[in-house]
Amino acid sequence: MTGAERQTQGAPHVPVLLRALLETVAPVTGVWVDGTFGAGGYSRGLLEAGADRVIGIDRDPLAFELAAPWIGEYGDRLRLVAGTFSDLDRLAGEPLDGVALDLGVSSMQLDRAERGFSFMKDGPLDMRMGQAGPSAEDLVNDAPEALIADILFHYGEERAARRIAKAIVAERAKGRIATTLHLARIVEGCLPRKKPGQSHPATRAFQAIRIAVNDEFRQLAEGLDAAERALKPGGKLAVVTFHSLEDRVVKRYLADRASEGGGGSRHAPMERARVPTFLLTPKKAIAPDEAELALNPRARSARLRVATRTEAPAAPVDRSVLGLPQLTEVL
Repeated sequence: MTGAERQTQGAPHVPVLLRALLETVAPVTGVWVDGTFGAGGYSRGLLEAGADRVIGIDRDPLAFELAAPWIGEYGDRLRLVAGTFSDLDRLAGEPLDGVALDLGVSSMQLDRAERGFSFMKDGPLDMRMGQAGPSAEDLVNDAPEALIADILFHYGEERAARRIAKAIVAERAKGRIATTLHLARIVEGCLPRKKPGQSHPATRAFQAIRIAVNDEFRQLAEGLDAAERALKPGGKLAVVTFHSLEDRVVKRYLADRASEGGGGSRHAPMERARVPTFLLTPKKAIAPDEAELALNPRARSARLRVATRTEAPAAPVDRSVLGLPQLTEVL
């Protein structure tokens, strides 16, 4: 039995693409950051695979509370730090051999109705990963209609964004929207009935609101920059995404950092030649195989991208190349 298999059996959830990640970055050695610690799946997998130490970062206090019964078995090989992965270079405090980021909401959060992430279970309309700051309830009840529509369209690719935003504003005029199922019913009422095999009608809306509440795209862009600053030459960056918007940002970031410049055409000026800060290893994203999908259907949309740090000095990336969704109004 591999380290990944032992780890998966002991963990409270199934870490998506863990086996593929460990195989792609092998051999796993040195100091790694698990920038989205969650239920600890990737940290355990990295330690079992041979990492000397793992620094687990999470903004959710619940992650460390749930890890308390088992982290002792790893002694000083596992260090937990409260914070966000956008600040991982400072929080780690040392050069790194690897960084793993598992983006999106964790099973630990999704499966708890009281956290307000799921449209399948009734609970308070919260969605805050860090359990602090404005909640989803605050957003849907207090934000202007135009901003809600903007969030739904740009962060959820929801075509009925304006219709849903209008329905939310009309409903909140009757009384505060305070629960997940209340919001889900509003969204469902604006869309055609779900057909067999289709995702829940509220999927895109809930994704969009969660992203806005947790400022996920800014966190992602800054986290990729922080990983570049922290990684040693030869260090590995492994990022697992769960929807096309996230994957687009990661793909464009790594393509830009792996570029040597040059090129150009009659429509665009030639870029100045530069030394890449990452090499794409492999060049394309890795998707879950059939065995993983059978074990964990939630992994269907997941994609893993891995890159290897070069010796070139880190430099700020031009945000305009990342395809970050842009809101016309400010939260």
